[in-house]
Amino acid sequence: MEKQQVVYIHGGEAFSDYNAFLKELQTKPIRNLPGVEQLKKWPSTLVDRLGEEYEVFQPSMPNSDNAKYQEWKIWFERHFEHLHDGVVLVGWSQGGYFLAKYLSENVLPIAIRAVFFLAAPYEAADFGREDGGDFTFDPALLPNIAKQTDLITFMHSTDDFVVPYEHALKYKEALPEAELVTFIDKNHFLVEELPELVERIKLLD
Repeated sequence: MEKQQVVYIHGGEAFSDYNAFLKELQTKPIRNLPGVEQLKKWPSTLVDRLGEEYEVFQPSMPNSDNAKYQEWKIWFERHFEHLHDGVVLVGWSQGGYFLAKYLSENVLPIAIRAVFFLAAPYEAADFGREDGGDFTFDPALLPNIAKQTDLITFMHSTDDFVVPYEHALKYKEALPEAELVTFIDKNHFLVEELPELVERIKLLD
């Protein structure tokens, strides 16, 4: 019996202005310094939480500090030969932005069981110094996503300090058949555990 496949696309940053990216490198905090406790995030436990019945793909998307849509598109499509019908797609932040653009403009060659968008930007905006780069999509094309799967879920927290909650409301307006799951205390999903996502994936069985 084939395992249920889950593809998780992580977040990142994208800049339309290269000089803005350079300025970000000059000023952003340095992470992973020795002796500093690292922030634990839920994707690191996703495989264990889902269990052996699941096959989880977590591709490292190219140049995520200054992501380019075409590069992510190529790398995403390279994984298609390893996937089978019934795949579950999960996109967090920039990953959700990517999936929204890709699925609105392209037809996946594999049947999609469900898509989960977590804290996904809806449009170019000021996310610090970045603006989403070339991941912008035509909102009129979003209904194409619903042609590829009956199960679309947006998850967003009202206290998200990176992507405002209003973005989720715009997605819901464009895709009224989708479910919007609202939190009040998950910020930008920079949390150690996200059992609500794990439970919903398991309920698909």
